[in-house]
Amino acid sequence: MILLDGGKAPNPRRVRIFLAEKGIEVPLEPIDMTALGHKSERVSRLNPLQRLPVLVLDDGTAISETVAICRYFEELHPHTPLMGVDAKDRAIVEMWQRRIEFYLLLLVANVFRHAHPAMAEWEVPQIAEFSEANKPKVLETLAWLNDELADREFIAGDRFTIADITAMIAVDFMKPARLEVPDGLENVLRWYKGVKARPSANA
Repeated sequence: MILLDGGKAPNPRRVRIFLAEKGIEVPLEPIDMTALGHKSERVSRLNPLQRLPVLVLDDGTAISETVAICRYFEELHPHTPLMGVDAKDRAIVEMWQRRIEFYLLLLVANVFRHAHPAMAEWEVPQIAEFSEANKPKVLETLAWLNDELADREFIAGDRFTIADITAMIAVDFMKPARLEVPDGLENVLRWYKGVKARPSANA
Protein backbone atom coordinates (compact mmCIF):
# COMPACT_ATOMS: atom_id res chain seq x y z
CA MET A 1 0.00 0.00 0.00
CA ILE A 2 1.00 3.63 -0.35
CA LEU A 3 -0.33 6.88 1.08
CA LEU A 4 -0.50 9.86 -1.23
CA ASP A 5 0.49 12.64 1.14
CA GLY A 6 -0.06 16.38 0.93
CA GLY A 7 2.63 17.60 3.31
CA LYS A 8 1.65 20.36 5.73
CA ALA A 9 -2.02 20.48 4.68
CA PRO A 10 -4.37 19.72 7.61
CA ASN A 11 -5.92 16.44 6.44
CA PRO A 12 -2.68 14.70 5.44
CA ARG A 13 -1.26 15.71 8.82
CA ARG A 14 -4.25 14.22 10.61
CA VAL A 15 -3.59 10.83 9.03
CA ARG A 16 0.16 10.94 9.68
CA ILE A 17 -0.40 11.79 13.35
CA PHE A 18 -2.95 8.98 13.63
CA LEU A 19 -0.44 6.51 12.18
CA ALA A 20 2.34 7.80 14.43
CA GLU A 21 0.18 7.33 17.53
CA LYS A 22 -0.37 3.72 16.50
CA GLY A 23 3.25 3.12 15.51
CA ILE A 24 2.28 2.21 11.95
CA GLU A 25 4.64 2.94 9.08
CA VAL A 26 3.15 3.35 5.61
CA PRO A 27 5.15 4.32 2.51
CA LEU A 28 4.38 7.90 1.51
CA GLU A 29 4.17 9.39 -1.96
CA PRO A 30 4.66 13.14 -1.53
CA ILE A 31 2.33 15.30 -3.61
CA ASP A 32 3.29 18.97 -4.02
CA MET A 33 0.01 20.75 -3.41
CA THR A 34 1.60 24.19 -3.89
CA ALA A 35 2.28 23.11 -7.48
CA LEU A 36 -1.32 21.81 -7.71
CA GLY A 37 -0.12 18.22 -7.69
CA HIS A 38 -3.43 17.19 -6.17
CA LYS A 39 -5.06 18.09 -9.49
CA SER A 40 -2.79 15.76 -11.47
CA GLU A 41 -4.16 12.96 -13.61
CA ARG A 42 -2.92 10.35 -11.12
CA VAL A 43 -4.63 11.90 -8.11
CA SER A 44 -7.78 12.70 -10.10
CA ARG A 45 -8.04 9.08 -11.19
CA LEU A 46 -7.77 7.85 -7.61
CA ASN A 47 -9.95 10.59 -6.12
CA PRO A 48 -12.10 12.59 -8.57
CA LEU A 49 -12.59 15.24 -5.86
CA GLN A 50 -8.84 15.98 -6.13
CA ARG A 51 -8.28 15.94 -2.39
CA LEU A 52 -5.52 14.43 -0.27
CA PRO A 53 -4.67 12.16 1.38
CA VAL A 54 -5.49 9.03 -0.60
CA LEU A 55 -4.60 5.53 0.59
CA VAL A 56 -3.98 3.05 -2.23
CA LEU A 57 -4.16 -0.59 -1.14
CA ASP A 58 -2.19 -3.43 -2.70
CA ASP A 59 -5.24 -4.54 -4.69
CA GLY A 60 -5.60 -1.06 -6.19
CA THR A 61 -8.48 0.07 -3.98
CA ALA A 62 -8.28 3.82 -3.34
CA ILE A 63 -9.58 5.15 -0.03
CA SER A 64 -9.92 8.89 0.41
CA GLU A 65 -11.42 11.00 3.22
CA THR A 66 -9.32 11.36 6.33
CA VAL A 67 -11.56 9.60 8.84
CA ALA A 68 -12.21 6.70 6.44
CA ILE A 69 -8.46 6.13 6.12
CA CYS A 70 -8.06 6.29 9.89
CA ARG A 71 -10.96 3.86 10.34
CA TYR A 72 -9.25 1.39 8.00
CA PHE A 73 -6.10 1.39 10.14
CA GLU A 74 -8.09 1.33 13.40
CA GLU A 75 -9.79 -1.88 12.23
CA LEU A 76 -6.47 -3.45 11.24
CA HIS A 77 -4.66 -2.31 14.38
CA PRO A 78 -7.14 -2.00 17.27
CA HIS A 79 -4.34 -1.74 19.84
CA THR A 80 -3.74 1.83 21.00
CA PRO A 81 -7.40 2.60 20.22
CA LEU A 82 -8.02 6.10 18.87
CA MET A 83 -11.66 5.70 17.83
CA GLY A 84 -13.18 4.08 20.92
CA VAL A 85 -13.10 0.73 22.72
CA ASP A 86 -16.77 -0.29 22.87
CA ALA A 87 -20.13 0.80 21.46
CA LYS A 88 -20.64 3.67 23.89
CA ASP A 89 -17.07 4.91 23.70
CA ARG A 90 -16.98 4.74 19.89
CA ALA A 91 -20.18 6.78 19.73
CA ILE A 92 -18.77 9.42 22.08
CA VAL A 93 -15.50 9.66 20.15
CA GLU A 94 -17.40 9.93 16.86
CA MET A 95 -19.65 12.62 18.34
CA TRP A 96 -16.66 14.72 19.36
CA GLN A 97 -14.76 14.05 16.17
CA ARG A 98 -17.67 15.38 14.11
CA ARG A 99 -18.22 18.34 16.42
CA ILE A 100 -14.59 19.39 16.15
CA GLU A 101 -14.44 18.79 12.41
CA PHE A 102 -17.61 20.73 11.58
CA TYR A 103 -17.60 23.46 14.25
CA LEU A 104 -13.87 24.20 14.51
CA LEU A 105 -11.68 22.82 11.72
CA LEU A 106 -14.13 23.65 8.93
CA LEU A 107 -14.68 27.18 10.26
CA VAL A 108 -10.94 27.84 10.52
CA ALA A 109 -10.56 26.51 6.97
CA ASN A 110 -13.28 28.89 5.80
CA VAL A 111 -11.43 31.84 7.33
CA PHE A 112 -8.18 30.78 5.67
CA ARG A 113 -9.47 29.73 2.27
CA HIS A 114 -11.59 32.82 1.71
CA ALA A 115 -8.97 35.39 2.79
CA HIS A 116 -5.42 34.16 2.27
CA PRO A 117 -3.87 35.35 -1.02
CA ALA A 118 -2.31 31.94 -1.60
CA MET A 119 -5.78 30.42 -1.87
CA ALA A 120 -7.08 32.78 -4.57
CA GLU A 121 -6.67 30.16 -7.32
CA TRP A 122 -8.01 27.35 -5.13
CA GLU A 123 -11.12 28.91 -3.66
CA VAL A 124 -13.12 30.34 -6.54
CA PRO A 125 -14.88 32.56 -5.80
CA GLN A 126 -12.94 33.73 -2.77
CA ILE A 127 -15.40 35.65 -0.58
CA ALA A 128 -13.74 37.89 2.00
CA GLU A 129 -17.03 38.53 3.80
CA PHE A 130 -17.45 34.79 4.36
CA SER A 131 -14.00 34.64 5.95
CA GLU A 132 -14.90 37.47 8.31
CA ALA A 133 -18.26 35.87 9.17
CA ASN A 134 -16.53 32.68 10.32
CA LYS A 135 -14.02 34.35 12.67
CA PRO A 136 -16.41 34.92 15.60
CA LYS A 137 -17.80 31.42 15.15
CA VAL A 138 -14.32 29.97 15.68
CA LEU A 139 -13.98 31.91 18.94
CA GLU A 140 -17.44 30.81 20.06
CA THR A 141 -16.50 27.17 19.53
CA LEU A 142 -13.25 27.61 21.44
CA ALA A 143 -15.09 29.21 24.37
CA TRP A 144 -17.53 26.30 24.47
CA LEU A 145 -14.67 23.82 24.21
CA ASN A 146 -12.88 25.57 27.05
CA ASP A 147 -15.86 24.90 29.31
CA GLU A 148 -16.00 21.27 28.21
CA LEU A 149 -12.32 20.75 29.01
CA ALA A 150 -12.70 22.04 32.57
CA ASP A 151 -13.15 18.53 33.97
CA ARG A 152 -11.26 16.27 31.59
CA GLU A 153 -7.83 15.98 30.00
CA PHE A 154 -8.81 15.24 26.42
CA ILE A 155 -11.57 16.19 24.00
CA ALA A 156 -13.62 12.99 24.23
CA GLY A 157 -12.73 11.91 27.76
CA ASP A 158 -9.68 10.72 29.68
CA ARG A 159 -7.87 9.23 26.67
CA PHE A 160 -6.25 10.75 23.56
CA THR A 161 -8.36 10.05 20.45
CA ILE A 162 -8.85 11.07 16.85
CA ALA A 163 -10.93 14.00 18.16
CA ASP A 164 -7.80 15.42 19.78
CA ILE A 165 -5.90 15.02 16.54
CA THR A 166 -8.54 16.95 14.61
CA ALA A 167 -8.73 19.65 17.28
CA MET A 168 -4.94 20.06 17.44
CA ILE A 169 -4.76 20.41 13.67
CA ALA A 170 -7.57 22.98 13.79
CA VAL A 171 -5.71 25.08 16.37
CA ASP A 172 -2.46 24.75 14.40
CA PHE A 173 -4.34 25.89 11.30
CA MET A 174 -5.42 29.05 13.12
CA LYS A 175 -1.94 30.53 12.70
CA PRO A 176 -1.97 30.75 8.87
CA ALA A 177 -5.61 31.83 9.17
CA ARG A 178 -4.38 34.71 11.34
CA LEU A 179 -6.44 33.69 14.34
CA GLU A 180 -5.36 33.25 17.97
CA VAL A 181 -6.69 31.36 20.95
CA PRO A 182 -7.73 34.05 23.47
CA ASP A 183 -5.56 34.15 26.61
CA GLY A 184 -8.53 33.57 28.89
CA LEU A 185 -9.26 30.10 27.54
CA GLU A 186 -6.95 28.37 30.00
CA ASN A 187 -8.38 24.88 29.58
CA VAL A 188 -7.95 24.94 25.81
CA LEU A 189 -4.42 26.29 26.17
CA ARG A 190 -3.57 23.60 28.76
CA TRP A 191 -4.99 20.87 26.52
CA TYR A 192 -3.19 22.23 23.45
CA LYS A 193 0.17 22.37 25.25
CA GLY A 194 -0.28 18.75 26.28
CA VAL A 195 -1.17 17.34 22.88
CA LYS A 196 1.56 19.36 21.14
CA ALA A 197 4.11 17.76 23.47
CA ARG A 198 3.26 14.29 22.15
CA PRO A 199 5.91 12.93 19.73
CA SER A 200 3.22 12.26 17.13
CA ALA A 201 2.53 16.00 16.80
CA ASN A 202 5.64 16.28 14.63
CA ALA A 203 4.53 13.61 12.14
